[in-house]
Amino acid sequence: MEISGSDGMGREFKSPDEMWKQETGDEQKKGDWYRNGVGYWQGVEASDDGVLGGYAQVNEPDIITSEGFLNTLFKEFFPDSGKNQHLVALDCGSGIGRVTKNLLIRYFNEVDLLEPVSHFLEAARENLSPGNLSVSEDHKAANFYCTPLQEFTPDAGRYDVIWIQWCIGHLADDDFVSFFERAKAGLKPGGFFVLKENLARAGFILDNEDKSITRSDVYFKKLFSRCGLHIHDMKDQEGFPIGLFPVRMYALLTEAPKRVKSSRPKRQTNRPGIIR
Repeated sequence: MEISGSDGMGREFKSPDEMWKQETGDEQKKGDWYRNGVGYWQGVEASDDGVLGGYAQVNEPDIITSEGFLNTLFKEFFPDSGKNQHLVALDCGSGIGRVTKNLLIRYFNEVDLLEPVSHFLEAARENLSPGNLSVSEDHKAANFYCTPLQEFTPDAGRYDVIWIQWCIGHLADDDFVSFFERAKAGLKPGGFFVLKENLARAGFILDNEDKSITRSDVYFKKLFSRCGLHIHDMKDQEGFPIGLFPVRMYALLTEAPKRVKSSRPKRQTNRPGIIR
């Protein structure tokens, strides 16, 4: 993959392969990469401010933009925007249940949470207990999995939507691909992924402290292709403070979107078109 990058210590990498070889090139290094990543978050407070890196103020614009995107997708994929259906979602990298509580649980009857940091998941259990929710009893947090993405295999055909936000950067490229290969089987027919992540403006940026990588749009698209995923729609985050990484949402399908045939007659070749 001809994409260059750098890290916070001034190291330059000619390609992701060069960087991954240095960081996760053998079993010991890869184990350290994932242990150190979880270890970083184990030292973070289980609060909005903690999981948002000291920027608790981005919670509201984050949820507003995500909800607008989700509403658009519901209208396209679910009859009557999902009314009278039993819908199930998986919240990957769920943290303290922030996205589930503020968004997903209002749209899905069941939400499963996947989070490798145990004290975040315990906080999520409390935050999503029935007494702390303002939704009907038909909507609930169903399962809490204290498992990292690279080790998780979903139940076959359980989910309408798998939501992956601010966590995929912890996966090395090979684990990124294998995660989506396993996760595809967890989708119901017609189900889809939503990936929401920070974007590097070019190439990639390695964070040595929390063991994560910020990929560019080009980098993501190359990985989506390797996963056999197809972009249905994209939306950029709005309303974040200046100085933060740009953030983009991708709606990803396991099959190529069907092209709608145009009803307009084809223009005959070698004849001028009419200028209107």
